[in-house]
Amino acid sequence: MAKTPMTPKAASRIQSTTAKANGGSVLKGSFASRAQRAAAKNSSKK
Repeated sequence: MAKTPMTPKAASRIQSTTAKANGGSVLKGSFASRAQRAAAKNSSKK
């Protein structure tokens, strides 16, 4: 498990950068999509 939990802000930044690099798309199973899922999971724990 990571030391620092993924935040929605960090996941958004990762997804944005990935989308810009891939012509606007983020592939299923990519690091960006996994980051988004982890951020959603972490924010629902509060």
